[in-house]
Amino acid sequence: MTTFSGLAAFPITPTDADGRVDVAGLRRLVRRLVDAKVDSIGLLGSTGTYVYLSRSERRRAIEAALDEAAGAVPVMAGVGALRTDEAVALAKDAKAAGAGAGLLAPVSYTPLLDEEVFVHFQTVAGESGLPLCIYNNPGVTHFTFSAELIQRLSAVDGVAAVKNPAPAADKVGAHLADLRARVPAGFSLGYSGDGNCTEALIAGGDVWHSVLGGLFPEPALALCRAAQGGDTDLARRLNARLAPLWPLFPEFGGLRIVYAVANALGLVSAAAPPRPILPLSGADLARVMTAVAAAGLA
Repeated sequence: MTTFSGLAAFPITPTDADGRVDVAGLRRLVRRLVDAKVDSIGLLGSTGTYVYLSRSERRRAIEAALDEAAGAVPVMAGVGALRTDEAVALAKDAKAAGAGAGLLAPVSYTPLLDEEVFVHFQTVAGESGLPLCIYNNPGVTHFTFSAELIQRLSAVDGVAAVKNPAPAADKVGAHLADLRARVPAGFSLGYSGDGNCTEALIAGGDVWHSVLGGLFPEPALALCRAAQGGDTDLARRLNARLAPLWPLFPEFGGLRIVYAVANALGLVSAAAPPRPILPLSGADLARVMTAVAAAGLA
C-alpha cells in the first residue's frame, strides 16, 4: 500500500455545533472508503474542515479514522496551521496516532513569501518525521507554489509529494512533464479539482485527490483505474457520466456540495459545515441533487 498513488478519497469531518467531532459519523464515512478499497484516505483536508478544528479534535478524528481503517488503507492527515510550531505539533500528533503522511498547506493571514514557505515545510518535515505532501491550493490559501519552489521542496528530506490543482486538459500534459523533469524519481505528482482530474490521470498523474471519492468511492475508483490502466475511452465515458456535477463545484465550493449530498443521502446525521459557512438550501440544494441524480449517484 502507498499513500501517494491511485485514488485518495477525502471525506468530510462531521461535527456538532461546538466543533466536536462526530466520531461515529466519521467512522461510517471511513468504513465506506475502506470497503470500496480506495488507495488512501485524505483526512482533514479542506473538505475535512481542518482549519476549523482544534488540535484535540483533529487528533480525535485521526484516531477514529485510523481505528476504522485498521491498517487496510493508509491515511494522510491535514496538518496545516498558521504557525510553524503549531503545524509541527499537529504533524507529531498525526504521526503518533499512526497516520502515514501529512498534508501541509501554507495557511496564512499575512501573505507568505517563497522562502517563508520553504522554511515552514523544511521545519515541519524535519521536526516531525512525518512524510509530507505539499498542498497547493491557491484558491483557499492565496499562495501559489511555482514549479521552482516545488522542485526545491522535493529535495527536502521528508517532502514526498505534491497535490496540485489540475490544469485544463490542453495544459495538463505540459504541466506534468515540466514537474517530472524537476523532481526526483518517486516524488508523487497528484492532482485535485475533480472536474479536470480525468485528463490529469490520463496524462500520467500519480494520484487523484478526490472530493467526490470521499462520498462516492466506487465510481471514482472505477474512473481512476481506467485512466491509470490506459483505458482512456472508458475513463472519459465515466467522467462524462459525472459531468453534471462538475460546474457546480466552482460555483458553490466542494465543501458546501458534499455536506448537502451527505445529508440528503443520509450518510451523516444532520451535519452542517462550520459557521460562518451556511448549508445549501432551496433552489441551490435542488440543483445539486438534480445533478447527483443525473450522474447516477442517487
